[in-house]
Amino acid sequence: MNEEKGSFIALLPLVVFVLLFIGTGIISKDFSNMPINVALVIAAALALTMNRKRTLMEKVETFSKGGGNPNIILMAMIFILAGAFAEVAKGMGAVEATVNLGMSFLPGNMLMVGMFVIGCFISISMGTSTGTVVALAPIGIGIAEQTDISLALSMATVVGGAMFGDNLSMISDTTIAAVRTQHTKMRDKFKVNFFIVLPGAIVTAVILGLITMNAQAAVSQEYSFELLKVLPYLAVLIAAIVGVHVLVVLFGGTLFAGIIGWMDGSYSLSTFFKAVSEGIMSMENLAIIAIIIGGMVELIKFNGGITFLLHVITKRIKSKKGAEAGIAGLVSATDIATSNNTISIIITGPLAKSVADEYDIDPRKTASLLDIFSSCFQGIIPYGGQLLAASGLAAISPVTIMPYSFYPFMLGICGIVAILIGYPKWKNLRKPEKQVKTKATSKM
Repeated sequence: MNEEKGSFIALLPLVVFVLLFIGTGIISKDFSNMPINVALVIAAALALTMNRKRTLMEKVETFSKGGGNPNIILMAMIFILAGAFAEVAKGMGAVEATVNLGMSFLPGNMLMVGMFVIGCFISISMGTSTGTVVALAPIGIGIAEQTDISLALSMATVVGGAMFGDNLSMISDTTIAAVRTQHTKMRDKFKVNFFIVLPGAIVTAVILGLITMNAQAAVSQEYSFELLKVLPYLAVLIAAIVGVHVLVVLFGGTLFAGIIGWMDGSYSLSTFFKAVSEGIMSMENLAIIAIIIGGMVELIKFNGGITFLLHVITKRIKSKKGAEAGIAGLVSATDIATSNNTISIIITGPLAKSVADEYDIDPRKTASLLDIFSSCFQGIIPYGGQLLAASGLAAISPVTIMPYSFYPFMLGICGIVAILIGYPKWKNLRKPEKQVKTKATSKM
């Protein structure tokens, strides 16, 4: 019976990690005082000391097995290639060109609606919410200074647009993590995710239009851009939607951006390689974190921690909707604790997969829920990187931005509605025999 229920003690490393990370931040009022990788190393070390029935070498082997899981390693490879592409594209002027392309079409009488739409386009092209915030925040500040639009509203609009792409982009690390942990395809997840959140984006645009319709439009700056420099983002987006393997997409996108940069003089061969290296190094920490989490979760799983969580969650779940709500609540709580939506997905992904298998939830839906709810809270919490970046550039408190975070709130609402109405009702991707086997196992 104990084996069936698992062990709460096995979850101690995860509890210690959360307490170290968020506890240090609350006490010191600075969440950067406890680096997430240090907290993870301490938690992983604790996991290795548990279960005296096994030798240290056996536990190290289990840790290595989890950290070296094909999905974890592939995820790490995708992370570093995404970093290389982002850095190379940025170095050849793709970011500035994409921002200016959007700003050149900004309607004068719908400033915030235009800013939100442009943020959506840029973030889904770049695949990074923080990068979108950094790129658009100065423009949002300028708009607020030249109109009677609140600076907090302007920054919240920038963050909202950034979270749209963070949730949906084919090259976003959250999408990569959600797709890999749920064993589905990016294209399939994108389709499900897009139709769930589209109403939220439309409602957000309507709200922004209504509350700023009388704002004075005094933005007269002209924005110049080279369409050629926007092509790498468009090429990556189209290739990913068509279904090209993500490693090919990112490698090809990096090479394409480098060729354009070489043609316009932005890169020589040596500076191109340097940009690639800097991009890879910028994602090394995330790749290492993914490997450590994979190893720690494997130990927790072996010691009965995952079984315990499943028992606690499933005994309160009476239906598929309840299971989906449980997955949403789990990833939401983890994001609030870690203030990192990618890490929260990596942590909760394996458990979400187990719950999804138990209750026959489509992996496309599970991946979408993980991404939606982690992105929802990431765009709301005042100590998250996105609000901190926006508030830092605008020299205002991140708390003042929270009430205007319309799109992140709408993300959560759309996710809840999708759970309640059972949307989408599409054909499940898993094979029927696997579903039958899962159900039979759950009755034993």
